[in-house]
Formats: sequence, C-alpha cells, structure tokens
Amino acid sequence: MGASTLPDALFGSVQYHPSISSCRHHDPIQVFAVKSLPTINRRTSGGKRKVLFADAWLCKPRHVIFSSMDDSAEALTDFLDDGDDNSLGSSKVIGVDDNELLATRKALSDARARNKAIEKERDQLLEKLAWSEAKQKEYLSTVMHDKDLAISELEAAEALFNNKLEESLEEKFSLESKLVLAKQDAVELAVQVEKLAEIAFQQATSHILEDAQLRVSAAEASAAEASFQIEEQIRSASEGAIFAVLQQSKDAIEKALAVAESAGDHTTKAMAAFVDNMGSVDEIISVQSQNIKLSNTVNDLESQLLVYRNDIDRLKLELNQARKEAKAYELRANDVEKLFHEFQESSRKAALQQEEEIKSSLEKMRKDATEKRKAASKAFKLEIERLKAAIEAARETARSQDEAYMRRCEALQRSLRAAEAASKMWRQRAEMAEDMLLKKSSSEEGDEEAIYSVNGGRIDLLMDDDSQKWKLLTDGPRRPTPEWMARRIRSLRPRFPPRKTHVSEAMTAGYKTLDLPKPDEVWSIAQEKLKEGDVLVEHVIEKEVIEKKRKALERALQRKTVKWQRTPEETKLESGTGTGREIVFQGFNWESWRRQWYLELANKAADLSRSGITAVWFPPPTESVAPQGYMPSDLYNLNSAYGSVEELRSCIEEMHNQDLLALGDVVLNHRCAHKQSPNGVWNIFGGKLAWGPEAIVCDDPNFQGRGNPSSGDIFHAAPNIDHSQEFVRQDVKEWLNWLRNDIGFDGWRLDFVRGFSGGYVKEYIEASNPAFSIGEYWDSLAYEGGNLCYNQDAHRQRIVNWINATGGSSSAFDVTTKGILHSALHNQYWRLIDPQGKPTGVMGWWPSRAVTFLENHDTGSTQGHWPFPRDKLTQGYAYILTHPGTPVIFYDHFYDFGIRDIINELIEARTRAGIHCRSPLKIYHANNDGYVAQIGDTLAMKLGHLDWNPSKEVHLDGTWQKFVDKGPEYQIWLRQ
Repeated sequence: MGASTLPDALFGSVQYHPSISSCRHHDPIQVFAVKSLPTINRRTSGGKRKVLFADAWLCKPRHVIFSSMDDSAEALTDFLDDGDDNSLGSSKVIGVDDNELLATRKALSDARARNKAIEKERDQLLEKLAWSEAKQKEYLSTVMHDKDLAISELEAAEALFNNKLEESLEEKFSLESKLVLAKQDAVELAVQVEKLAEIAFQQATSHILEDAQLRVSAAEASAAEASFQIEEQIRSASEGAIFAVLQQSKDAIEKALAVAESAGDHTTKAMAAFVDNMGSVDEIISVQSQNIKLSNTVNDLESQLLVYRNDIDRLKLELNQARKEAKAYELRANDVEKLFHEFQESSRKAALQQEEEIKSSLEKMRKDATEKRKAASKAFKLEIERLKAAIEAARETARSQDEAYMRRCEALQRSLRAAEAASKMWRQRAEMAEDMLLKKSSSEEGDEEAIYSVNGGRIDLLMDDDSQKWKLLTDGPRRPTPEWMARRIRSLRPRFPPRKTHVSEAMTAGYKTLDLPKPDEVWSIAQEKLKEGDVLVEHVIEKEVIEKKRKALERALQRKTVKWQRTPEETKLESGTGTGREIVFQGFNWESWRRQWYLELANKAADLSRSGITAVWFPPPTESVAPQGYMPSDLYNLNSAYGSVEELRSCIEEMHNQDLLALGDVVLNHRCAHKQSPNGVWNIFGGKLAWGPEAIVCDDPNFQGRGNPSSGDIFHAAPNIDHSQEFVRQDVKEWLNWLRNDIGFDGWRLDFVRGFSGGYVKEYIEASNPAFSIGEYWDSLAYEGGNLCYNQDAHRQRIVNWINATGGSSSAFDVTTKGILHSALHNQYWRLIDPQGKPTGVMGWWPSRAVTFLENHDTGSTQGHWPFPRDKLTQGYAYILTHPGTPVIFYDHFYDFGIRDIINELIEARTRAGIHCRSPLKIYHANNDGYVAQIGDTLAMKLGHLDWNPSKEVHLDGTWQKFVDKGPEYQIWLRQ
C-alpha cells in the first residue's frame, strides 16, 4: 500500500473505461477520470450547497481516494493527493446535494457498523489464529509422540530380532551339539550292541556247545559204563560159570578118580579076593552100582555145562545189544554235534542279520538325524526370513510414518504460512478500513465542509451489501476443500487429539483420557454391610445361623445313620466300582448349556438323594469352543456356558451336603488351540497349559503335531494330545488334582478313551485317586445284513481289554448291553443269554466294571444318534436296575418322560434286595416269549409274556412276594 500526490492536470473530461482484471474472483475493475468544467455553482435556496471553483482551487485540500486490487494478494491500496492552491489548469466545480450528504452520512454510519463487525471478525480471526497455533502445537506433539513410538517399536523389533537371532543361534548350536552327541551315542550304542551281540552269541554258543559236549560225554560215559557193566557181568558170569564148571568138573573128576581108584582098589582087591578067594557076587553088584552113579554124575555135569554155555550165549547177545546201544548213542552224539554245527551256522546267520538290521537302523538314524538337521536348518532359515521380513516391514512402517510425519509437518507449515498470510492480509484490510472510515479532516473554518472525491463511485463498491468485494472482505478468500484433502484429513483424524471447542480451552487443557470412577468408588449392594445395632437384622441373622446349624446337624445325623447301616464292603471305595452300590444320574442333556444349569442342578440335589441316587455326572466344566463343553481349550478356566466357577463350587457343595458324589466329565483325548502357527494351523495352546505342536500326536492328519504316534484312534475335530510326553502327563495329573482338591469333584467320567491307551488312564487315576471312574469306550457292534448279530463277543472283548489296560482301576460304559437291548426287548429275549448261560454284554464277563445305561446326551436328547426305543424304556430300566453292574439314569427320562415314579420304584426294589455290582445272576429262561432271572438271593424278575412264578418253582425255596407287576412288560418278586 502506498500514497502519492496527483496534479490537477489529471482531472479532465470524465471518461469511462471498463476493463476486466485477472483477480481471483474475476470482478470488473472500473476506471474513472474527472474532467474539469468551467462552471461556477453558488449556494441557492433550494437547499443545495455548491462550492465555486475558479481558475484556482478555493477550498481545503481535496481527498481523492483510489481503490485498486492487486491480482496476487488482493490488497487494497489507498492514494491520498493533497492539491496545491496555485496549481494550474482548468477549474472544476463539484456540487453536493443535501440528500446525497445525508445518504453519505448514513452510508458512513453503516460503514462504521460494518467496521465494528470487521473488528469483531478480526477478533474471531485472532482467536482462530491462536487456536490454530495451539492445534499446530498439539499436532506437532502428537507427531513427535508417534515418531517416538515408532522409534521405540523399531528398537523393540530390533531387540526382539537380536534376541530371536541369538536364541536361534543358540538353538542351532544346541541342535548341532545334540546332533554330535546323538551321533556319538549312536556309535557307542552300535559298538555296545555289537559287543553285546558278540557276548550273547559267545555265551549262547558256549552254553550250547558245553551242553552238547556234556550230553555227548554223558552219552559216551553212560555207553561205556553200560558196556563195561555188561562186559563185567559177562566176564564175571562166564568166569564164575567156567570156574564153577571147572571146579565141579575137577571135583567130579577127582571124585571119579577117587571112585575109580577106590573101584580099582576094590577091583584089585576083588580080583585078588576073586583070585584069591573068588569074592562074592554082592561086591560085584555094588561096584556096578557105583559105576552107574558115576555115569549119572558125569551126565549131570554135562547138562550143567550146557546150561552154562547157554548163559554165556545169552550174555554174548546182551553184549552185542549193549554194543548196538553204544553205536546208537554214538549216532545220537553225531546228530547232536551236527545239530550243534547247524545251530552255530544259524546263530552266525542271525548275528549277521542282526548286524545288518543294526546297520540299517543306524543308517536310518543317520538319515533321520540328517533330515531333522535339514528341517531344523530350513525352519531356522524360514525363521530368519520371517524375522527379516518383519524387520523390513517395521522399517517400511517407520519409513512410511516418517514420510507421513514429514507430509503432515509440511502441510501444517503450509497451513501456518497461509494462516499467517491471511491474518496479515486481514490485519492490513482492517487497518485500511479503520483509517478510511474513521479518519476525519481537520477543519480550518467551522462552516466549511469537507469535499470528498469518490473516485468514480469506488466507495460504493466497498460499502454495497450486494458487492462481491464486500463478501470477499467479510468471508475471506475461501476455496472448497478438494476430495483428496478431505480423505487425507479423515485418514489422519483418528491420530489427532480430541478437538477443543474454545481457544482458551485449547491453550490451557491437555489431552485427557476418559476418567471413569474406580469399581471401589461405585456403590454396590453386594458390598453393602448390614446396619449394626438393628434388632430386626440381628434377629434375622440369628435365625439364619440357627437354621444352618440345624440343617448341618440333620445331615451329620443322617450320614452317621447311613454309615452305621452300611457294611464294610459297602463303605469301601474303589475307583473302578465306587462302593459297589452306586446308582449314577447323568445330570444334563445336550441343551442344558442354554440355561443357568449349575443353579438348576443344585436345586435338584435333595430330590435326587431322596430317590436313592448316589452319584451325579456333571457336564464338562472347562471353557470350550463348543458350548456343550466337549471341545475344551483353557482347562483351568471353568467359566463355561453352564455357569461360573463359583456356581459350580456351590453346586458341588450342595451335592456333598446330600451325600452325593460329583463326577466331572473330563476330556483328555483332545484340546482346541488358541493360536495359529506360522503355517496357519491351529496348534498353539494358551492359558496356563501353554503347549505347542510337540503336545500333539504326529499322525494327526489335520494339525501337524510333532509328538509321538497316537496310542489309539484319531479324533479329527481337534488336536489329539500326545499322552506319551512326560510334561503332558504331569500337567494332566496336576489339573485333575486341582479339580479334586480345589473344585470338589469326587470322580471322573472320561470322554473318548479310545483315543489313548488305558495305561495312561491308570496313571491318571492313581495320581488323582477318584472315588469312582467311568470310561466312554464307544465302539460299533457287529451287524450282518442290517440285523444285529447274536455273537457280540468281539465287541465286549474290546471294552474288557481297555478295562484290563487300566488295571481295573476304571469301569466302562456297557455299550454292548445297550445295543443288545435295542433288539432283545422286541420279543427276541434269547439275545440276553450267551452260550455259557451268562448275560451277553460286558455284564456277563466283568459285571463289577460294567456301567449299564439306556441313553445319554449323544445317543438321545436333541442329537438322537442312537436313541433307545421309547416304548421299551420301562423294560430297559427294569433290566439294568435289577441286574449287577452300575446303572445310569438319564436326565430326560427322569424329569421329562413321565416315568420318574417307575424309576423310583425300581431303585427301591434294587435297594431292598441289596443288589450291587457283583451280585450273582442265574438266568432260567430266555426265548422269544420272555426272560426270567434270579439276581442275588432275594430278587427274581421276568420280562415278556412268559407264565412264570417263583413260588411254583421247586428249586426256589422261601416265600416270594410280588413287588412290582407291570403285566407283560415286567414283574419283580422279592423273597421274604
């Protein structure tokens, strides 16, 4: 803005030259010139004032106002020209009318009012400027905070990367060291195996060789001994016989010689006598008789010699036979030696084969170790790549944040410069307007008027309400916000602090979060205490205390009475049988989670206890992906769809007050993960038991487990837990003990026990020591052509095998009996007896571990996978409640099916007869017409249309009274 003095020569004839400037709003700029006229106007009576101008200006200095708009800044420029009295040129007279003067004054007052408005607007602009400066400071602080956060996040990411890198390197070094140790262990193991194999082979071969040698030597010794004995016998016998024969022969010869000599002597004497005396005939006859005797003796000797020769021949035959036996022993020894050589050869081959197998196993171990090392290296590389990508993403994020920060700073600087320029411009305009509208000319003479040169009507443009220039002055140089800027503002708006409504508030107040009151500052009726000293309140409290003591005393007396009435066998608890007289109640169905179930179940505790039920089966208590509870996730979170953990504790406490066992439904086979792995697989567990893929079996096809193979069947809906891991078993044991000791459960119902070995169940039961345990081993029965097979031994054998695997520490649901009852109660009662005369389910083989049932939440309820025939429910309960085993009553049957009184009657019959899980059973009839059996000593029952009565049976002694008579459905008798 500038001012200059204009000469009089500029005032000539008036000419009008319209022109269009290049302003922002394209307003036409009109240029006026004033031409002097040689006219003199005087003051007349018409009310007009006229000022005479002659050759010279006879007036006070003229104020000529020029207005011009600059194209770039749209600033207003004022020019003030003070004329000279002696200036040359033609004269000019301007006449001003009174009406025009009034109009001018009115316009002046309007201008002053507008000036006040401009001042007010200026104040507002100043406030906006201050607010924008405060806003800019807040933006700058926010941007700096974001930058600091980004830098801290980047530093944290770098630190995390360094930690991860160090951990990865350490893990790599540990894996390499483990691999080296594993190789060394494998080599040492191979050497030890070879040594052990060599030692075992040497021991085995030496033992066999010594045994064979001992056998051969024993055979040779026995053969030599036998031959020696035989030869000795032969030699002794032959020598004895020969010696006896020789002795006898010698004696006989000597006798014969003696006789002969005596005979010769007699003969000589006789001859002498004959010669001499011619002896008598008697002597001759005696000599002849002696000769005959001698001949007989010789014959006897010859016969004895023949006998001895026969004995010698017999001994020779025995000797030959002994030699043959010795040869046979020798052949056997040769065979044994041959077999020994063959055994040596087979042992050598087996050793070679075992050595080959060991080598192949070592090679496999090397390959596995190499593959594991490669997999670990690959995983390490993938982890490095992922970390690099994360760092690059963090850097890119930081870079983008820096760029956004710089862009925001530049935009704020531009807006600040624009605001400063606008503020400066409006300040200049305000000063110009103030100088133009409020400036008064000092008067030298009081009656003389000031003369205004309006510059061709330019002042009218400034003061016209309809003028675009006035709008420009009042509204400022406004432009519509582009769409890209609006999007940028909307994208950046969430990062900015809340907008302040006033400039002073923006300058003084800082960014504050929502300050809510603390929970302990809020009044709650749950925390409100009773008023002390209130007589009515004290009476109410005293009454409640007395009532609690009375109920506790009644329960204690009832428990003592029941304990006195029970025998030691009844009070002894075993995890597989309980007391042996348990009657279990399944306290839920498939839709129970939709209501506050723990509260409802607690209200039924007294009713269940009065009915004769001894144990209540609770639904799964843990947090679950499915509301029914069979897809557990965080095992230690017991706030489930059935109620809170406090409600669960209260419900269990109420069961204990009514002498009922609380059985918890625990799912140990599978567990749902909380997070996904880098591969997108849900196998990362959260909560207190934060397991990883190493807790999942490796043969689970859906969840990429890294554990050992499963010891049972695979459950495909969730990760199958590897119970062979030591840390898994330890965590499960601690969790079960926590449920027992802190929550109050007395026993377990084990879900889907087909998924893992019964040996682990035995370990868990021994660690948690439950009062009763039931396993769900649900397997399919045998069918042929759509019909149920009569022989279901394979099915019940699988259940019995699982019970055996637990060491009998857990019972199992008798699914076999349930399936057979489906068909047997339709006039096929012959299915209820096997060829050995026992029941055809698990009850027939192991009744103390058989838990009989008709329906549960899976088979019945709203699922209806395998519902029991509804018209046969009473017959089914009459069967399981009168037979050995542990019966289970389903919630829907007891409360919703209208057969509660029938069930109570059957429970009473079981209780009166003293039926327990081991009660003896004798089946009398089982055919198409019906089924008859005696359970224990005091109960007999009949199903079907058979005409049978225990009183008519000869072998059933005592007096029998009919307890229940349901006609052709069933009948029950009790012995008096």
